[in-house]
Amino acid sequence: MTHSFIKNPVKNQAHSAKRVGILGGGTAGATIAIRLAALGLETYVFEKNKSLIDGPPMCHLHAGGNLYREIPDEDCVALLKQCIDILRLYPYTIDVRPTVFAVPTRDEGLPEDLLPRLNILTDAYRKLIAEDANNKVLGEPENYYQLYSHEQLIALSKREQVTVPWSVDEWMIPVAKYLDLNKVKFPLIVVQEYGWNIFRLAASAQLALADYEHAHVFTDTQVKQVMPVDCENCSNADHHVTKWRIDYQQAASSETKLTTESETKNTTENTTESIEVDYLINACGFRTGVIDDMVGVKVTRMVEFKSSYITHWDNTGGQIPEIIVYGSRGTPEGMAQLTPYPGGYFQIHGMSKFITLFDDGLVASSKDSAQPKLPPQYMHYIEDGWDKAPLQARSQQAIDYVAEFVPTFHSARTVGNALYGGQQIPGEDDTLRVADVSLYSNIRYARAENVKASSTLIAADQIVDELTELGLIDHDTPANRNRYAHNWAYLTKHDSMAIDEVARTLAEQRGFPFAMADVNHGIGGTTLEGFNTANDAGATEI
Repeated sequence: MTHSFIKNPVKNQAHSAKRVGILGGGTAGATIAIRLAALGLETYVFEKNKSLIDGPPMCHLHAGGNLYREIPDEDCVALLKQCIDILRLYPYTIDVRPTVFAVPTRDEGLPEDLLPRLNILTDAYRKLIAEDANNKVLGEPENYYQLYSHEQLIALSKREQVTVPWSVDEWMIPVAKYLDLNKVKFPLIVVQEYGWNIFRLAASAQLALADYEHAHVFTDTQVKQVMPVDCENCSNADHHVTKWRIDYQQAASSETKLTTESETKNTTENTTESIEVDYLINACGFRTGVIDDMVGVKVTRMVEFKSSYITHWDNTGGQIPEIIVYGSRGTPEGMAQLTPYPGGYFQIHGMSKFITLFDDGLVASSKDSAQPKLPPQYMHYIEDGWDKAPLQARSQQAIDYVAEFVPTFHSARTVGNALYGGQQIPGEDDTLRVADVSLYSNIRYARAENVKASSTLIAADQIVDELTELGLIDHDTPANRNRYAHNWAYLTKHDSMAIDEVARTLAEQRGFPFAMADVNHGIGGTTLEGFNTANDAGATEI
């Protein structure tokens, strides 16, 4: 979102509605803002980058957490529920295609080890559909996962590949043709875990927030300081804060900001402006600790710098599914993840320290600061972009790694692009994949730490509950009830083509090909209509 999209800037701080300040416009901040603006709260979002949701690499809807063999079953079920929920908020961001999971012959694990969890997830999905028929967004429960034997793959390898696959068998034809079947164990597992497009997610959030008069979005804006305004017993550990002041600077711009109907003032780089809010939400991603330090909250956390790499491969013969080859994280034989985009583009993760991970890329907070300190080189990449030589080297290593299992992928080429950034990890467990929000009721402060983007709507719900307890909003309203029916206002006004247009603009602004803003298989209008068939005909949007 650029300045031309900023809606309803600060006019008069005497407004009677309660105000919430959200620091950070990533997936967490933007989603929380949608949730709160829908309830009529004056919602102010401050984002350092030029557009919303421009953060660490994401490409996969973890609807079951099947990439992570090491996490507990209950976390996988939580991820399934969260993904279904977030999909219904952002349906036009999803690329509907399966993910193929392969255990390599060099791995100690077996495909059969995964079956008990897959059965648990199938049952959980079935129960979610029983609770609400509109939760059936991943197909039929009995098709949530399927197994393919060596014999089936050999037979499929002899079939002609189709350009646009529809059945699971058709999706598996290119896998049978291109995957080195001598290097994987059988059966292969195919799961309805879809692709999730970051450009379309940013576009959806931008359009959703633009529809709310209560949403005020400031991009390309730096928060300089947060200070308590109304504070009781400030010197005590159990002090109370009822208002916060946010000091911020917008980047130099030729845009003007409305102050009255007849007056304007130029926003310059040196102008620091302020706003007071009744509740403060920290959604700063890997910089979350900076705000914790300002607020005075002591927290233990880690930050990890990670990168994925964009490549181009002409020899696919048509659309292919996402392919996961399991491995041990952080070793030279870490997991390989090949994620398809339209136009022959592929995003690669390789969970070794030569590709996606980095020797000194995982850092922890200290006793003096809640903010872990990434090495200067990685901060340089985040702030200024990758240096050409290391980006080229790691991109080629990513291609070579995938080609160990997909030999014809050797012909893929690097394109000088990556999706990368710092990822926050609450606590001291770097295998954590499910986290949400921490609440500090006495100081009216919340911190959203979402290791996976799918948990952001659940985090927003927790904040709504907190605001209700504090008396800042009324929980029992049509708008709040309609959230759970997913009657989101922007979905009635914008279709996939509207998302296409904004997503392509964002991809271009960020230096990525137009094609990466599209999906191979979008969720069509008939499916969207199916999301709300169980709702009352008279339900209103939020």
